[in-house]
Amino acid sequence: MREVISVSLTKDLKKKLEELSKSLQNSKSEIVKQALRQFFAKEEFKNLRGKMIPEAKKKGIYTDEDVFEKVS
Repeated sequence: MREVISVSLTKDLKKKLEELSKSLQNSKSEIVKQALRQFFAKEEFKNLRGKMIPEAKKKGIYTDEDVFEKVS
């Protein structure tokens, strides 16, 4: 079920959103929904990463190379 919310934007953000909407031929709502999905995914990743770093350090994993060695 769809929900409607109201969001306040600066004139600059509103203008950029309108320009992007026109250039992509996509609705402003769809652009905002996509941006929110990306933001939430990024925040979830940062949260999970924050939880995993202490566990990785306990196992001596500090770098990408350490991860590669463990999984190779």
